Amino acid sequence: MLLKIAKTTAFVALTSCALNAADFNAQAEKDRLALIDYFEAKFKDPYGNKNTFFPYSTDDELKNNIISGLKHEDFSKGNYAFSKNGKVSYEEINEFPPYEEFLENGEELYNKPFANGKSFKNCFPNPDVVGDYPYFDDKKKEVVSLTSAVNTCLKDNGEKPWKTKKGKMAHLQAYFANESRDSEKKVNIQIDSKAAADAYERGKEYYYSQKGYLKLSCATCHVQGAGQRVRNESLSQLLGQTSHFPVYRLKWGAASPSNDGLGTLERRMAGCVKDQGQVPPGTESKEMKELLYFMAYMSNGMPVDGPDIRK
Repeated sequence: MLLKIAKTTAFVALTSCALNAADFNAQAEKDRLALIDYFEAKFKDPYGNKNTFFPYSTDDELKNNIISGLKHEDFSKGNYAFSKNGKVSYEEINEFPPYEEFLENGEELYNKPFANGKSFKNCFPNPDVVGDYPYFDDKKKEVVSLTSAVNTCLKDNGEKPWKTKKGKMAHLQAYFANESRDSEKKVNIQIDSKAAADAYERGKEYYYSQKGYLKLSCATCHVQGAGQRVRNESLSQLLGQTSHFPVYRLKWGAASPSNDGLGTLERRMAGCVKDQGQVPPGTESKEMKELLYFMAYMSNGMPVDGPDIRK
């Protein structure tokens, strides 16, 4: 079904091409531009093109809740980009963002000296780093996520690594994201080698491969299914999916005794993969980092919008 829909919509993200030394990101750039074309076409006229893009949505939903005519950068807001009802509640909550205290915690962590007298300032002299991660380290031959870079900094300075899904890790990343947003940083993921291109391709394969007992892929929900309603929420789109992390989820906050509902991208992806009916990869595993590498490249050119709020 996935391939049938992809062919119908002329979405060519799963094709392959030969890469050369001068242009290792050639296929990734084709994928990104095709994704932009796909989503702009999907939301140009949702009701008029309902048989192609929204076969299971009601006429009322398409006429009264889905915003039409969206362009590339509009999609950085996730499902709030196209949902009128969701956008209203999103703007109301953002009047008094529930993550503000965690931003302060993150700034304190950034400036706090380690036992050896150094601090995160030595590893990240300029804190507006969100948008540059993940990147491919050609010396180590692996993808480096922001989460793994933070833990490497800790270990290199004789400190214990942090948990990767919430708490200090999410607070520090929220500070980084806020600094990046204030400096009007845009996502800028590079593919500069054959090894990096291969890592990107493996991440793409993971995103589009059906797995688990439900036989779903990430793309089932967030490419073909984007904009369609599941229970009381509309599924978000791959385009811009990484640009707003870390996020404060109302669901996470309600379930936490300390109301610490802020979580990293790895936390959200692990939960999403679990919902597909499969065991998620480890948050600092090769699989996870390459998956995030692919996803982040798809958001290239979009403004960093984190930290943000999601339900």
